Amino acid sequence: MAATTHTVMNQPPPLVGYDVFASDAALTEGVTRYVAESRLDEVRQELGLLGRAAGSAHAQQWGEQANAHPPVLRSHDRYGHRIDEVEFHPAWHRLLGHAVSAGLTDAWSRPDGHLRRTAGFLVWTQAEAGHGCPLSMTHAAVPALRAEPELAAVWEPLLTSRIYDRELRPAAEKGGALAGMAMTEKQGGSDVRANTTRAEPLAAPGEYALTGHKWFCSAPMSDAFLVLAQAPGGLTCFLLPRVLPDGSRNAFRIERLKDKLGNRSNASAEVEFDGRTWVRRVGEEGRGVATIIEMVAATRLDCVTASAAVMRQAVAQALHHTAYREAFGGRLVDKPLMRNVLADLALESEAATTVALRLAAAYDGGTEQDRHFLRLAVPAAKYWVTKRCTPVVAEALECLGGNGYVEESGLPRLLREAPLNSIWEGAGNVQALDVLRALRREPEALNAFLTEIGTARGADHRLDRAIKGMLTELADLEGIEARARRLVERMALVLQGALLVRHAPPAVADAFCASRLGGDAGAAFGTLPHTLDLAAVVARARPVVDD
Repeated sequence: MAATTHTVMNQPPPLVGYDVFASDAALTEGVTRYVAESRLDEVRQELGLLGRAAGSAHAQQWGEQANAHPPVLRSHDRYGHRIDEVEFHPAWHRLLGHAVSAGLTDAWSRPDGHLRRTAGFLVWTQAEAGHGCPLSMTHAAVPALRAEPELAAVWEPLLTSRIYDRELRPAAEKGGALAGMAMTEKQGGSDVRANTTRAEPLAAPGEYALTGHKWFCSAPMSDAFLVLAQAPGGLTCFLLPRVLPDGSRNAFRIERLKDKLGNRSNASAEVEFDGRTWVRRVGEEGRGVATIIEMVAATRLDCVTASAAVMRQAVAQALHHTAYREAFGGRLVDKPLMRNVLADLALESEAATTVALRLAAAYDGGTEQDRHFLRLAVPAAKYWVTKRCTPVVAEALECLGGNGYVEESGLPRLLREAPLNSIWEGAGNVQALDVLRALRREPEALNAFLTEIGTARGADHRLDRAIKGMLTELADLEGIEARARRLVERMALVLQGALLVRHAPPAVADAFCASRLGGDAGAAFGTLPHTLDLAAVVARARPVVDD
């Protein structure tokens, strides 16, 4: 019989068996704010079901397994036939199947669809972030395909289906489908106009053959892909099905899977088109960027949402740990300095969640004012929220001390995931330049943005000063490109501040405006003014687990 050398004590229980949706006050209040009252009970029930699944032991285990067993490329079968398939662990399929069945690829066919999907995406991403890529690509492909009604009639019902059909078959035989995207190339990166992939017209109208490569292909196991290539009339968008209508495989060669910093459960690939790759044109020749931009805008909102989800999960873990962990004669969460750190992290998380929901509600609004607002607000939020994710997760990890640096805590996986959304769908400079482009070309976008933040003017003097400073920046166009990041950061912070002043409890809005807009904080987390009601901020953000 082994001797007992110690007793395990002062170790927090795992954060498991809780409702990820119901325990997030910023999220639940945002849903109540934007969803029509007649549908509110239905939406809450739907999100609560998903929230309990996301907080379950099963979902957490699936996330661990999917990341411990990354996808594997199977280029050939046992007989030597080229198959170009990606093999995933069963846990990946369980995660993705649950997400599809919960409607996370369908924002287009129901009232409040974008708000419901964004809230659900924020909830379910906290179980595992990697499989969010195919969910996002599939959801975002719909508006681009609508540029070609004949294709949309075939593919939109499949992409918005709640059936997860993982087998590669012709579209006519599928109950549901996933979509990927292939835009960037080795020589161009974000400059997609430098693409060299060629599209040669075939005899049938709208049909082409591709020759070229893609340096990044998202979700290469998908049923179809939106691809940019140079047609005779210029850069054009195309739909590339993996399986042709006759059941044969399209010429789609997966050369290798990327070995990424994080996002390990998800496959990203380099692919080649050999001149026999059959595609259908989407939109007009030469209008490829204009056609695919709707897809890009939708995926950028998902980058904001996924970053908000990663932040929320990291902060929830830190709050949970410190609520149970005792040190120096009391609970960590009650120590003034730790409370300051936790409150600071909670502010960043709530601000990210609040802006993501506002963007989703604007998509549902669908008015010209909403469209103009989104034109500036999406790239500004994408720039700022995704950049805040990494420092938030790193600080949350430190709240767990050495325990947070151990893989079993889950925080290292979140930290590796944290930089991703700042890079995908256009890194920081791309977003900042996109904001400048909108300011120059679309004055209605600035008017809509100013109208949005103007609804909060007069409510907080620090917000008013920040708005005035932003307007001063906008009035001076000298050297504007070199100042683009500074300007976009200010725009994002002012938008977050305006939303929190209007909708968050006074303790949250006061702390945000004091630290983010009033300059009364240091460069690190945990430097909030001690006179603020930090206990209320922390209590609001803490996830509650039923005993």
